[in-house]
Amino acid sequence: MARVNEHFLKLAAGYLFPEIARRVSVFAAERPDLAKNIVRCGIGDVTEPLPAVAVKALHEGVDDLATRERFQGYGPATGHEFVRKAIAQCEFRDRGVQVADDEIFLSDGSKPDASNFLEILGSGNRIAVPDPVYPVYVDTNVMAGNTGVALEGGRYEGLVYLEGTPANGFVPQPPSERMDVVYLCFPNNPTGATITRAGLKAWVDWARANDAIILFDAAYEAYVRSDDVPRSIFEIEGARQCAVEFRSFSKNGGFTGLRCSYTVVPKELTGSAPDGRRVPLHGLWTRRWSTCSNGVSWPVQKAAAALCTPEGQAQMRALTDFYLENARILRGAVEALGLRCWGGEHAPYVWLKCPDGLGSWEAFDRLLQQAQLVVTPGAGFGRCGEGFIRVSAFNSREKVLEAGRRLQALIKS
Repeated sequence: MARVNEHFLKLAAGYLFPEIARRVSVFAAERPDLAKNIVRCGIGDVTEPLPAVAVKALHEGVDDLATRERFQGYGPATGHEFVRKAIAQCEFRDRGVQVADDEIFLSDGSKPDASNFLEILGSGNRIAVPDPVYPVYVDTNVMAGNTGVALEGGRYEGLVYLEGTPANGFVPQPPSERMDVVYLCFPNNPTGATITRAGLKAWVDWARANDAIILFDAAYEAYVRSDDVPRSIFEIEGARQCAVEFRSFSKNGGFTGLRCSYTVVPKELTGSAPDGRRVPLHGLWTRRWSTCSNGVSWPVQKAAAALCTPEGQAQMRALTDFYLENARILRGAVEALGLRCWGGEHAPYVWLKCPDGLGSWEAFDRLLQQAQLVVTPGAGFGRCGEGFIRVSAFNSREKVLEAGRRLQALIKS
């Protein structure tokens, strides 16, 4: 009999977003008269059409595949060179950040990248994650066997949790003890918190002093509108020796249904072999992709490259401006109710404290049952998320305005 991966059996609960979908489906089945009124501000999925330059490039890519002369078969597993060059130039070098073309690795999403990167890291690493945290960071380490058993309250034995609280603005400080791998996400999902340049420098300095690697999730960098908030960890001196960066076209170019992202792995970044040798992670990541992937499809890569043109950049800016205005509206609605909140500035999420001692799932159920509004319970992001909810700005303007009104159900039981 084939044996299963026993580490999957440690997972304490279903993944957060399927559980939200299940509860919404149950409500819709029980109250079909109200189901049509549901406004969804839970999962962070975009709603607006793709930028026109991406649509044009997709059509061109499909047309290429319809002709013998321009047909494209297998491409480089790490991405076509013209796409990697466009990204490195537009997103980094034009902004004064040195990233080489071949340090860009294309994939179908930051979520799988964050998971797959564990394949080139060994066992026995001491790993730290923020709390609240994007669940993928925790669950994939459980699946990989990097944790012990589930503990009461949703944590896992063997992980170190860096607590984000109202007191520190949901921006944890570097730990006093040594770590091997640390996950950071700024602008943050779920809290919308941002880190200053000085704050990120403190993390880079800590990582270099402790010979640690930072896995930096910058999926929401395009929402930053302040010079004091870094969009890339590689804006910080020394980060090339200690960091990997995950980026995505999902939340800036609307590619959630199209799928394209990339990881930046500097050539200077190394890990340790069992015999003590320093091993460049760039080579291991290249080997992983050449073995396990045939890359992103030709039309999608053409669309990604189109977003790196001046026209594409302008259209992405308009798209993120739209969602930021949605976030401003939601934050204003929360503040008008007298509730404390974070995010909604430089980020498409508003993170708010539940009133009257409500738990996260209690607040979720109240909003669903009484206002037909779907949000994300903070408890799904970790122990420190209990008592908070996340409201997503990814929606039409009409529905965001309606969501702002429906939030009143939180304080009107």
